[in-house]
Amino acid sequence: MATGRSAGRDALATHRSAAPSDNTADRPFADAARSDRSTPPPSAPRSIPVSPIDSTASTHLIRLVRDTARRAGVGDDKLAAIHGTDDAILAGELNRIPLSSLVQLWGLLAQAQPEPGAGLAVVDAAPLGTLTTWDYLVTNGPTLAAALRSAQPYHRLVTAAAEGFDLTHDGDLTVGFRTTAGDPAIVAVVNEYVLAYYLRRAREATGRHVIPARVAFSRAAPSKHDVLRDAFGTDRIEFDAPADTITFTAADATAALPRADPMLADLLRSHADLVLATARTIPGPLEAFRGALAAAIATGDASLATVARRLAVSPRTLQRQLAEHGTSWRAEYDLVRYEQAKTLLAEGHLTTSVIADRLGFTDDRALRKAVHRWTGTSPTNLRTS
Repeated sequence: MATGRSAGRDALATHRSAAPSDNTADRPFADAARSDRSTPPPSAPRSIPVSPIDSTASTHLIRLVRDTARRAGVGDDKLAAIHGTDDAILAGELNRIPLSSLVQLWGLLAQAQPEPGAGLAVVDAAPLGTLTTWDYLVTNGPTLAAALRSAQPYHRLVTAAAEGFDLTHDGDLTVGFRTTAGDPAIVAVVNEYVLAYYLRRAREATGRHVIPARVAFSRAAPSKHDVLRDAFGTDRIEFDAPADTITFTAADATAALPRADPMLADLLRSHADLVLATARTIPGPLEAFRGALAAAIATGDASLATVARRLAVSPRTLQRQLAEHGTSWRAEYDLVRYEQAKTLLAEGHLTTSVIADRLGFTDDRALRKAVHRWTGTSPTNLRTS
């Protein structure tokens, strides 16, 4: 269900600095096309990837982890630096935040509270309804086992599709979670949260103080884990386990839930289908950068400093962010000009000289060389193809 890990890094990335200057003051990067003289053609820049909902987390989970991290002492400056965590974005249920942002929040929480208990703190702040539709799906059904089984296909309501939510019902009911986070410290906090979350929801759904049959963590045993024993209500806690799981007894798994409402369950599933169908992924940092760069090119001032100013960061920070994302200023500048050149040539309304000027090339000869490098053909052939 609800946790995040993630795999991708969040911040933008780019390896190097600006394209070399070609001594044309009003075209700081016009040389990007000409500097490719020694670059063997043809090789068009890679296409711009699309951010699918499967790699995102819900605004409710993001807000929950962010606010817990703040209460743990994480500064607002660090929280504000994480993409997609401001209140304006988190106000919309249909907004989806890159999973990498959630992973960064878990990382800050793990740093602020390195001992066991950080994940428990998130659960303590999450009474029934905090995660809206998902909370009610996992607690509404004829039994706890039935409710979780019916909710399982809707796990993406709260976190990314790659975050594994497993159920095994062979008498006892075992809930497992597989996070995609790589940092062991983050993995420990995420899994502590997830297993404690399901215990809290089981207690809320059944109306009694459920004690799990056993709890298993893949993390190494901490020096002290009294806080875990107290929270889970049992000494049957295993560490260095092959998987992170919580197991409920058959009696708890199959006991009738006192507030089961079949009509409400149907409405919840219909609403979940609607949310998943209409959710919108907020632009990631790289997409935001590309939009700012395209706008800067359109205004004739595509300098590193200008784009950084549009994104409210320093040029050095922008370059570092791009590098963290596995790209560079030069590569992105080339990519956006390639995409715009293709569009303008296909429209057929402008001469190559005008297009060259609009995209910051020194002249149409520089544009022709760039087009040949990108596509292996000429602007004229690209225009008529």
